[in-house]
Amino acid sequence: MPDIQLSRTHSLGLPTARQHAQRWGEQAAEKFGVQCEYESGDAQDLLRFSGNGVDGRLVVTASAFELEAELGFLAAMFKDSIEAKLNAQFDALIAKA
Repeated sequence: MPDIQLSRTHSLGLPTARQHAQRWGEQAAEKFGVQCEYESGDAQDLLRFSGNGVDGRLVVTASAFELEAELGFLAAMFKDSIEAKLNAQFDALIAKA
């Protein structure tokens, strides 16, 4: 079971949601040193991220962002802070719509 799960519905549509997710992945790579791998699909995209004690995935659809992350031992000590930052980031992403 993932340590962090978050879900956000949106009305962005897949092309715009894809752009936001790719930008989020780029920022995560720059700020936190995680490696990101993005796969585009017809109905949904998948962004996998890994590094610095965090492994996870972000599923992007035309109407939702679904994030799951597993935290390593050290990162788990900061779970509340990490989860709060992720929630704020995805709230801001959707507010831009």
